[in-house]
Formats: sequence, structure tokens, C-alpha cells
Amino acid sequence: MNAQVANTPRAGQDQITAYMREKGERARAASRAMARADSGLKNACLFALARILRDEADAILGANDRDMRAGKAAKLDAALLDRLELNLDRIAAMADGVREIANLSDPVGELTDMRLRPSGIQVGRMRVPLGVVGIVYESRPNVTADAASLCLKSGNACILRGGSEAMHSNLAIARCIARALRDAGLPEDAVQVLDITDRRTVGQLVAMPEYVDVVIPRGGKGLVEAVSNNARVPVIKHLDGVCHVFIDRDADLDKAVSVAVNAKTQRYGTCNTMETLLVDEPIAQQVLPELGRIFSEAGVELRGCERTRAAIALAKPASETDWAAEYLAPILAVKVVDGLDQAMDHIARYGSAHTDAIVTENYSRARRFLREVDSSSVMVNASTRFADGYEYGLGAEVGISTDKFHARGPVGLEGLTSQKWIVLGDGNVR
Repeated sequence: MNAQVANTPRAGQDQITAYMREKGERARAASRAMARADSGLKNACLFALARILRDEADAILGANDRDMRAGKAAKLDAALLDRLELNLDRIAAMADGVREIANLSDPVGELTDMRLRPSGIQVGRMRVPLGVVGIVYESRPNVTADAASLCLKSGNACILRGGSEAMHSNLAIARCIARALRDAGLPEDAVQVLDITDRRTVGQLVAMPEYVDVVIPRGGKGLVEAVSNNARVPVIKHLDGVCHVFIDRDADLDKAVSVAVNAKTQRYGTCNTMETLLVDEPIAQQVLPELGRIFSEAGVELRGCERTRAAIALAKPASETDWAAEYLAPILAVKVVDGLDQAMDHIARYGSAHTDAIVTENYSRARRFLREVDSSSVMVNASTRFADGYEYGLGAEVGISTDKFHARGPVGLEGLTSQKWIVLGDGNVR
């Protein structure tokens, strides 16, 4: 089916449904082959893919040029074009990421918690693939390689639906993946990149529980909400990244300044960037003027409470909406709080359960923060920017989850697997 046929109004809906069901059937069949593929076979495929990506760099760049020209003609903003653009360095980084995933330990088949029961049976758990993973993403073509590699290594099949702005780039990378699968003797249907851009494909993808076991949306809040609201299969997701750094009264002030500045300014448009800074009242007058100066020089607009504005003259008044804002921009909300409990209350009320950090030399308060802050990543004396699959040693990631079931935080290989109970006996009966 081509995009022109798929985009026709009413008649196209039946064709899209048939197209997606075919994709689902093929993915389900491939998932069974992937579940029994051993580590050597999967690694051979990934090493081949890393090599092919480099060999096919010119073809990938040619496809990306088509997307870039179309994006500029459509007047996509500069940030989106930057995420869309590929070059030789980015393709090399993509290949290196695939190779790193190949070098990671294979979680599939891992046995844990084996114990002998009084009845004579041994009971434990085995890590197994999820099955078929649907991934919906925007802009970045490198996600095609990252997501496919993680799914393959974890023994899953996947259906990938990239954004229309990156269609030619994604399909060029998909051809490299298909070739690597063929070379390794694995089913090409293990990775299927949708070749039509009609948005109705997403609605079909998230509503096929007979074929798709889990869906992961990667993109803006609108995309994640749309997927979550319409899904009939489990969704691994996060909606917002309202991340906090709390500077405790017992903080080392040099560490506090370094962590706070990095958490905000290292990169503005990421979900693990600090959006609200909380400062303990006893040290506010010591640390805020210096932070105000540094942030001002970096071009960060500060919006603060009354006590913040008393210490930083340039800070604008913060409104109620600022405390829950994910700016993804050089804007920072700053609030002076009366101790750890008030800081944790603020995070519980306004945070998004993504990533929150405390800067302190007080062991007891650090332990309380770790135990009581209910976020997917909680940090002591470290920048929130570390909340990332690569930094956690997971290789690439397919996203970050703020849900409490199954995967939480950066989702890498283990997050793309589940566990089942196994029982070993020798003719035992009950």
C-alpha cells in the first residue's frame, strides 16, 4: 500500500486496517523466532548492522537530504530540523550505539531467585521477551536504529512508526536493518518500519492487543497523550519532565552551584532538565545571589517566589502555573522552602515523578529524600541530566517511564523483558 492510497478519506480506512493487521501478524510470527534466537545470533545481527550503517552512509545521507529539504519547505522550526538532520558523525554515533548494545549482557533466559521448596521442587523466575513492541516516535532518525537494536537484543519483534518528517531517513535505515537480519538468518519481519505516514496507522497500532504486547511513544506531550488515551495495549511512557533540584541547608555550596547550573544549562530541551530549583531557607542568601548571576549570564530567565526575589533582583514573580511548568527552554522557577519536608511536599504536588535531586552532606536527609520522593529517578549530589539510559549503563534507551508497573525510569534491555515463574521437578506430585 502506498501513502497516496492510505491517505484517501473513508475508503482508505479499511485498507489501513488491513495493512496494520498484516504488519501485526508478521510481527507476531517473527516474535516467536526472536524469542528462541540465541545471544550469538542476535549479536551477529547487531554487529552486521553497525557495519552496514557505516557502509550505507551515503545512501542514508541522501535520504536524509530529501527529508531536510521537505522540512525546510514546510518551515519546520530550527530545533526540529536539528533533531532531523544526519551527518557522518551522527551516523557513526548511531553505529557505535548499535555496537554497544551488542556488547551488553543478554537478559533473556536469565534465572533468578531459584530456591528449593520442602516438596522437592525448585522454584524461580526466568527473564523473557515481551513479544511485539510498537514504538511511535518523532523527528530523530537515530531512534529507528536504537529502538530496533534494543528490541532485537531483548528477543522482541517490533513495529516502528516514525514521523512523516523523517520518513525517507527512517526507511533508509530500515533497509540496513533488513539486510543485517537477512545476513544473520533472522526473520526480516522482526523489525517493520511503517512506510506510510497516515496518522490512522497509530490508532490501529495501539488497538491491536492480539498482535502488539506493549506500545512506547517517544515525542512531545501531545503524542504521548494521544497514544495513552487511545491504547488498548499497555503503554510505557512519561508525559512531563518537571524535574527538581533541592539545595539542603547542609549542602556543600560549591557542589550545589555546580549541580544546579548543570541540571539547567547543559541542555534545555530534554525531559531530565531541571525546571524548578528549591532552596532551603537558611542558606538561600548564601547561594541564590551567585546562582542568579550565573543563570543571568547564561541567559536563563528566573521566576521566583518573594523570598527568591529578595535575593535575586532580576528574578520575575512566579505564578502558580510556573511550579508545574515543563519549560524545555532557558526559564527556571525558583522557590525558597522551609526545610526538607516542605521541599518534598512541593515535589509531590507539582512534580511529574520523573527525576528529582537533593544536594546535601547530611546522610539522614539524603536517605529520607531517596526513600520518600516518589519519582522514577531520585538522586543525591548529582545533576538530573544523568537520568538517561546511556549514563545508567543501559546502552541506548527506548524511553523513560514514570509508571510504577513493569519498567520505571530509563527503559533499556531489561525493561523490554518480563519474568515468568519456572518450576523444576523430578516427577514431583502434590
